[in-house]
Amino acid sequence: MAKQKNLKVVVIGGGSSYTPELVEGLLTRSHELPISDLWLVDIEEGMEKATIIANLTERMIAKAGCQIRVHLTTDRKTALEGADFVCSQFRAGRLEARIRDERIALKYKMIGQETNGLGGFSNACRTIPIALEIAKEMEELCPNAWLLNFTNPSGMVTEALTRYSNIKTVGLCNVPVNMERGAAKMLDVERKDITMQIAGLNHLVWARKVLHKGEDKLEQVLEELLQGNDQMTPKNIPPFNWDADLLRDMGMVPCAYLRYYYQSRDIINKEFEASESKSNRADLVAKVEAQLLEIYRDPNLDTKPKILEERGGAYYSEAACELMSSIYNNKRTIMHVNTRNNGAIQGLPDDCAVEVSAVITSSEILPLNVEPFPTDTLRLIQLMKEFETLTVQAAMTGDINAAKRALILNPIVDAGTHIDDALRETVRENIEFMPAFAHILEQ
Repeated sequence: MAKQKNLKVVVIGGGSSYTPELVEGLLTRSHELPISDLWLVDIEEGMEKATIIANLTERMIAKAGCQIRVHLTTDRKTALEGADFVCSQFRAGRLEARIRDERIALKYKMIGQETNGLGGFSNACRTIPIALEIAKEMEELCPNAWLLNFTNPSGMVTEALTRYSNIKTVGLCNVPVNMERGAAKMLDVERKDITMQIAGLNHLVWARKVLHKGEDKLEQVLEELLQGNDQMTPKNIPPFNWDADLLRDMGMVPCAYLRYYYQSRDIINKEFEASESKSNRADLVAKVEAQLLEIYRDPNLDTKPKILEERGGAYYSEAACELMSSIYNNKRTIMHVNTRNNGAIQGLPDDCAVEVSAVITSSEILPLNVEPFPTDTLRLIQLMKEFETLTVQAAMTGDINAAKRALILNPIVDAGTHIDDALRETVRENIEFMPAFAHILEQ
C-alpha cells in the first residue's frame, strides 16, 4: 500500500518557546515526513507569543526550501480535523501557574517542582482535564491520528490518556534522550552504535543496560558519572554529586531527577536558599523565555537559536520528530517513551503508563521487557505509580481525599495538617483550571 502523502501536523501549544526546536526536527526529516500543513494552536492569551513563533517558523521553512503551509489559530477543532499527528506541548495556566506552584510548595516547606510533589499534583490537575478534552475531540475529528504528548507532567497525562481515551497516544520526555546522548559521549563512541535500555516512570527512570559491540558498558558509564564526567544531566539542572557507594551497590544509572529522592533534604535546603533571593526555577525559565521571544522577534532570524538548549527541553525534537518518523515509516526504532506497561516492568499493573525502551511501529508501541528491579527500587516505583494513579483520579473527580492520599504517599511530601492548607491554597490559586475542586473552598 502506498504511503499517505501530505501529512497534517498539529501542535497544541504552538506558542511555546520550544516550537522552533520541533520545527527544526521536522525540517531535518523533510525527506521522510512529507508534511504539507503545520497547524499551530494556542489560546487567545498566548497569541502574541504564538504569532512571533509562527513568523519564525515560516522563515525557517523558507530557508529550508520546504513547501509547508503554516496555520495559526485558536480554533482547536478546525486544526484537529483530519490531522495525522498531534503534538501536545501546552502549559495549562502558562508559566505564571508554574511560578505559583513552586512558591506555594516552598511556603509549606515542600520541594517546588513542576512534575512531582505538590507542584506536580497541581500541574496534573490543571492539565489532565484539558488533555482528555483534546483526546475526545480527536476521537471525533481525527480518530486515526497519533497524539504525541510532551505536556508535563508527561507520565500522569499519558496515564490518563491511556486509561480514559481511545486515541493512539505515546508520551515523550527529553530526559532519556539526554541520558543516551550523554552515555555515548562518556564512552567516546557514536550514539548510533549504542543501545540503551531505560525503565521506570517519567522523571523516575534508571539505565539498566548500555550495549556497545556486544558488551554491556553500564558499569563503565556509571564510573564515568561518579568520577565527575557527567554528560547526562540536562543543562537546566545544577551540578551535583551522587552517593558513589549507593550507586555502585545498586548497579544502575539513575536519571538526574532521582536526586529529589536520594538527596531530598539537600535539594530543599538549596531551594529555600534560592527562595530567599526571590528566585526559583520557574522564575529562571520565565527569564529565559522572555530572552528567547526577543530573539525570535528578529525578522532576520531563520534558525533555532542556541540559547534554546538552556531550557530543560533541549533535544525535544530528537524525541518528537524521530518518534513521528518512526511511526509514519514503520522504522521499528527503539526509543524511550511513556506507554502502556503490558508486562514490561514486573510488579506494576499491565494497564498503567510507564517510561520504557520500546519498539516504535506504525501500528503500535511495543514496550521491551526489563529485568526485575531490585526490591527497594521497585517499591519506590510502585509508590510513585500509586501517587500518579490517585492524582489522575483526583484531577478527574475533584476528590480531595484522593488528593490527600496521593500527596501523603509521595516521598518528597511530608505528611501533616499543612497538606490541607496547601491544597486549599493550590485550589484557590488555580480555580479557573480546577473547577471540580471548588467545593473545598466552600467548606
